[in-house]
Amino acid sequence: MALDYKQSGVDIEAGYKSVELMKQYVKATNRPEVLGGIGGFSGAFSAEAFKGMEEPILLSGTDGCGTKVKLAFLMDKHDTIGIDAVAMCVNDVACAGGEPLFFLDYIACGKNYPEKIATIVKGVAEGCKQSGCALVGGETAEHPGLMPEDEYDIAGFSVGVVDKKDLITGETIAAGDTLIGIASSGVHSNGFSLVRKIFDMTTESLNTYYDELGTTLGEALLAPTIIYVKAMKAIKDAGVKVKGCSHITGGGFYENIPRMLHDGVRAQVKKDSYEVPAIFKLMQKKGDVADQMMYNTYNMGLGMVLAVDPADVDKTMEAIKSAGEKPYIVGSIVAGEKGVDVI
Repeated sequence: MALDYKQSGVDIEAGYKSVELMKQYVKATNRPEVLGGIGGFSGAFSAEAFKGMEEPILLSGTDGCGTKVKLAFLMDKHDTIGIDAVAMCVNDVACAGGEPLFFLDYIACGKNYPEKIATIVKGVAEGCKQSGCALVGGETAEHPGLMPEDEYDIAGFSVGVVDKKDLITGETIAAGDTLIGIASSGVHSNGFSLVRKIFDMTTESLNTYYDELGTTLGEALLAPTIIYVKAMKAIKDAGVKVKGCSHITGGGFYENIPRMLHDGVRAQVKKDSYEVPAIFKLMQKKGDVADQMMYNTYNMGLGMVLAVDPADVDKTMEAIKSAGEKPYIVGSIVAGEKGVDVI
């Protein structure tokens, strides 16, 4: 019998079916600038979106969800992991003051189960809707022999735009500026290798209900990353010039907050300025993890940290609330060696 591609483990028909199933979700993310439909060799996007800008700057961000996907496998829940993939990219674009324009995803899997792939893409489309960007294309690659049949990985990238005058660079941060943190939904998409060491990664342990969490462990850990695009836009629309912005991802406070600083200024974050979410307290207690390690790995309840002029604090807080997010005044900028103190 003649060999065919399907016998090697790659099912072209399944590929066609998953594309058909995801079309409805992709369509829901459309923006007027998107040219052509799904299925072309490249995604086309008109530059009309930024024609009115004085000096348009393109921004880009790329990321995945790390080992958080392992939880999706164990819980057999695949409808939110795509939100995480989008969030990790568009939050980086928003961090520079940009508007995400479009997104592309890449899914690698051991075997293409069309319904599962379409469910993942449904999450990607939801993330795109939350951030106002269009899903203009993607790739699903079947990798038999490289990955187990029931596993996959997802990554993506986003392209955004900002007028140069609105670019958030951190250059103007000065001693006396106020630090505002925007609440996270939990662990987001970083540090899951440590999470998997702290807790038994079994269906039973993930389905265990914790009173302090008000939910099961699995649901608390799988909660999708918050997308901060609307909150950042609301701040800009309120007439506030954000001086610096850090997206708190892998490396926690210690790695990410200094990324927005220039030499000669130091950030001081007060631990007691907001309530650390229960999931982090549970992780720290159960894993006997030192404070320093927690703040050096996780967002500890703050997904974004902004530096603003003290005169703009009230306007910034109101704008964040109007976008449906929760802000806290978490510290200030002082003169000193570039870095951060968590006190």
